[in-house]
Amino acid sequence: MEPIVSVTQHLVKSEDLNHHGTLYAGRTAEWFVEAGFIATAKVVPPEQIVCLQIHGMSFTSPVRRGEIVTFKGKVILTGKSRLITFVEMSASDRPVVKGFITFVNVNAEGKPLPHGVTIEPVTPEDIALQEEARKL
Repeated sequence: MEPIVSVTQHLVKSEDLNHHGTLYAGRTAEWFVEAGFIATAKVVPPEQIVCLQIHGMSFTSPVRRGEIVTFKGKVILTGKSRLITFVEMSASDRPVVKGFITFVNVNAEGKPLPHGVTIEPVTPEDIALQEEARKL
């Protein structure tokens, strides 16, 4: 299957800000993982997904109160039970954060469970992302 893009959005409110008046990294991490989870749930049942690792969240720009942030996520690489999802966040059409998250498909006891999903990227961007994910 080709990667499926999932989009989520959040309004940045006062309670989301840090002491500098910009979006708090902890809130961003929460939304980042949530966006990755939602993207992964388009591929495997959500009750079978657990987050294993955030491979990085690289910020390139601050976000201010009142901005709407958009997260785009897609599963870009799969293994036997793992799924690596790429997530990027933008605000006011400028890129702000990007990174990868590894999720694992598990059974009711929390043990890894094969999912049978294979991701076949088609676009040059997705091919490059898959190659980057292989290095994690």
